[in-house]
Amino acid sequence: MKILITGGAGFMGSNMIHYLLKKYNDVEIINFDLLTYAGNLENLKDIENDSRYTFIKGDIVDFQSINSVVSQGVDIVINYAAETHVDRSILDAKAFLSTNIMGVYNLLESVRKNNIKKMVQISTDEVYGAVLEGESVEEDVFRPRSPYAASKASADHLCHSYFTTYNTPVIVTHSVNFYGPYQFPEKLVPLFTTKLFTGEKVPVYGDGMQVREWIFTEDHCSAIDTIANKGEVGETYNIGTGFRVTNLEITKKIIKLTGRDESYVEYVKDRAGHDRRYALNSQKIRTKLGWKPEVNFDTGLQKTVDWYKNNPEWLEKCVSGEYKEYYKNQYKLR
Repeated sequence: MKILITGGAGFMGSNMIHYLLKKYNDVEIINFDLLTYAGNLENLKDIENDSRYTFIKGDIVDFQSINSVVSQGVDIVINYAAETHVDRSILDAKAFLSTNIMGVYNLLESVRKNNIKKMVQISTDEVYGAVLEGESVEEDVFRPRSPYAASKASADHLCHSYFTTYNTPVIVTHSVNFYGPYQFPEKLVPLFTTKLFTGEKVPVYGDGMQVREWIFTEDHCSAIDTIANKGEVGETYNIGTGFRVTNLEITKKIIKLTGRDESYVEYVKDRAGHDRRYALNSQKIRTKLGWKPEVNFDTGLQKTVDWYKNNPEWLEKCVSGEYKEYYKNQYKLR
């Protein structure tokens, strides 16, 4: 089985590559990544010499570049390549529209023209917008409220249109918030963890009562693996755990794990268009595909905090961009 992972040097993609290589002996992985600020080959240094793994630098926005890889007998495409940070999308949405919409268009075209067996599009619960009560189900109308969420919603609609119009074998997934090793320190868990370890205060938006649902990266990997193997093309699957917590509550948990106190909390002006609550109904993947999460949140959070504590060199290289210097002789990095 040859699997193309786009965005495989990022947090989610690199964890998926580790997961697949560990689980399957006969898998062949191609990692196609542009290596932007969040793409870090240090995430995969331990398996870079594995004969089952190949890295190719490229951009899904460039059709010829991605098609030259897809046309080499790929069985499954899993698209992790995306601009994902909401704050960045608010400051400048252009890269989000390019990668998250045009990049997905190019993948769909390539999958269609090369008769690939299946494509899995990684999307987000944010496409549903704020859910003040109840849970979002796969059939709900999209109401994205940030440029990031709008770009992902657009790509999801494009995927479904390609299935309906061309019978392109694509599946869309919507997931709750991820956490785990190798996450670039701009998202809540790694940002707060690393700041607290170095004695800095952590910025909590507004009153901190925004509710988010969380999944440990290994559980998300197992969900995508299940969908890639058992999922029905043309369908959408929500991936959630049911564990929901306010941003302030998770901040307090990280404070405790890092040995700090609540004096390290700094309340800052709320983000523009900040959704108050997300909540996914994930019964479809559980009942139809037999998947369920295995990692308790507190256990996963402890593992995550410990990983950042035990990998200061990774963090330093990640923040300073030192890894880009290391690889610049091999790849033309952006």
